[in-house]
Order: sequence, then structure tokens, then C-alpha cells
Amino acid sequence: MALAFITSLIAVVMAFFIFFVRMKASEKPTNAKKIILPPLFMSTGALMFIDPVFRVTRGELIEAVILGLFFSLFLIKTSKFEIRGNDIYLKRSKSFIWILLGLIVIRLGLKTYLGRTIDYRQLSGMFYLLAFSMIVPWRIAMYVSYRKLAARLKPPVLT
Repeated sequence: MALAFITSLIAVVMAFFIFFVRMKASEKPTNAKKIILPPLFMSTGALMFIDPVFRVTRGELIEAVILGLFFSLFLIKTSKFEIRGNDIYLKRSKSFIWILLGLIVIRLGLKTYLGRTIDYRQLSGMFYLLAFSMIVPWRIAMYVSYRKLAARLKPPVLT
């Protein structure tokens, strides 16, 4: 029980950290590297699956990925860019905090419910897959949106 509380508390702290990082990010221009690197860094977490206790069944994998893809839609909808001067900025979204809080509540609810029947290590693997399959499409959509705006910023080449 103490482990479940501690990991839940860590998840809540991480959610608030993400919120504050996102708010700060909207004050500075963004670039492709800032969009692409977080999923690459997160991908190292897949090393947990080297240990068999973290491995999930095919059904659990499919469930986690589908749920992650579904949740990514909300993040994609709240992530828009704007051009200010000669730079591209991430727009602040009023709904982002509510979506983030909703995702954390859903995560905690799922963890409590699924934790009764699924080993916490397998559950960790499932939540990693959920998060990764949520972040990758979100960041791809952000990158595509960023590239479209960046193309508008480039001056035409005269030949």
C-alpha cells in the first residue's frame, strides 16, 4: 500500500512539473530539437523490459497503446504554435491544465483498479507503454505543425 501511495505521489508531482515546464516553454521560442528530444530520452525507459517481471501480455500491450493513442488526441488538440516576430512559440492553452489533471486522475483510478489484479511491475510496464504511445504521436503532430510554420518563416530563395 505504501508503494502505491509513493508512486502515485510521484506521478502527481511529475504532472505539476510538466505543467510548469509547459508554461515556461510558452515564454521562449521553440525549435525542432525541443520537440523531438523528449520522446527520444523517454525511449530509454524501454530498457525496463529487459527484466521479464516488467513484460506485459499482448492484450495488455494493445490496451496500453490504444489508450495512449486516445489520450494523445487531447494533447494534440491543446498544442498549437504561433509566430511572434521571427520565432515560433508554443501557445498557452487554458484547457491544458485541466486535461493534464484529468489524465492524472484517470491514471490514478486505473492504477488503483488494475493494481488489484495485475502485478505492480507489469502495471509499471503498461503505464510506460501508455505514456510513450501518448507522447510519441503528440510530439509527431507538434513537429509537423512546427515545420509548417517554420516553412512560412523562411524567405523565398531567388534563383
